[in-house]
Amino acid sequence: MSEVNCIKLLRNRKSLSINEISKTLGINWRTAKKYADDDQVPKEMVKKKSGMMYEENWGEIVSDWLGEDEKLKKKLRRTNKKIFNDLVKMGFTGSYRTLCYFIADWREGKDRIEERDKNSERLDHPPAEAQVDFGITEAVKDGKYIDVHCLLMTLPYSNVAYCIPLPGENQECFLHGLKAMFNQLGGVPKKVRIDNLKAAVIQPRGRNQEATFTDEFLQFASHYGFEPQVCNPRSGHEKGNVENKVGYIRYNFVTPSPVINNLEHLSQILEEHLTKDRERVHYEKHVPIRKLLEEEHQYLLALPDEDYPVFKEELMQANKYGEIVIDKTKVHIPKGYNYGQLHVIKYWDKFKVISPYGEILHAEYKSPKPLKT
Repeated sequence: MSEVNCIKLLRNRKSLSINEISKTLGINWRTAKKYADDDQVPKEMVKKKSGMMYEENWGEIVSDWLGEDEKLKKKLRRTNKKIFNDLVKMGFTGSYRTLCYFIADWREGKDRIEERDKNSERLDHPPAEAQVDFGITEAVKDGKYIDVHCLLMTLPYSNVAYCIPLPGENQECFLHGLKAMFNQLGGVPKKVRIDNLKAAVIQPRGRNQEATFTDEFLQFASHYGFEPQVCNPRSGHEKGNVENKVGYIRYNFVTPSPVINNLEHLSQILEEHLTKDRERVHYEKHVPIRKLLEEEHQYLLALPDEDYPVFKEELMQANKYGEIVIDKTKVHIPKGYNYGQLHVIKYWDKFKVISPYGEILHAEYKSPKPLKT
């Protein structure tokens, strides 16, 4: 640009001819003419791709199909051949190779975007990323105050929250709560960020090491297709949205303590409150939260076709009184002392004890414990 400015100066300020400028600067006459008399206005250098995939609507159709398939498991996605055959039925006249080149280009561009996202820690909240944590509230059941463990999931992009009351914070409750919230949401977040919950994490994340998840949680995450993430040590702000929502739900929806029949009743109460709360205008984006959730739905993963059974199996041995320990509580098992080992199957709300011969010795529903006075 310094040479161009010099040519402009000699032409306009010194009033030199094109020949004189060419000789003075030792440049080609055409070059001197181009920069001396033509206006050098910056232009947008947008390279428009050509070809039937870009100039007609075939590219948009294939992009939509590929975007839809990203929500599904690999085995359920369309193959290139399947896409080609479907396009031909719609009147596509291009070749299979043309389609494959377009799909490869689409995926390469997507991979570049994902790689760029991985290399930077973003403070904003992209769609379809969730934060999960436990909180404790109170309720009144059978005339007594009880502690209720609530699993919360928030989507910070839309500021939507889901809450499932549970009898405890063990693995069965945690996985059941996630499953129930995914069903309420109607989809699965691409990423789920948690604290170092014992129900999901064996080894917390350290300064120079990644967190180690339980096999059960990894199997659950694999079934639903989301990426589990663990917060850094002493970094509660990394899931500040869900932590703030714990207090918001407690003070707005369960104060004073509601009178409930069971946990399912409380779950219905919370779901009704949270659904109405989505009519509220987002504090920063100034549109109803419900609208943001509708927008976020297009980024969610699809729910799997097969239901995921949540339970945990353990082998236990009864003491001399015929007792075993379930969630830190001693439970008497009739004839339990007669067997060397008992097969215990625990669900989020109940458990059953089976003898080595397949006989159900005991079955019981769990319930939250009354508060100590």
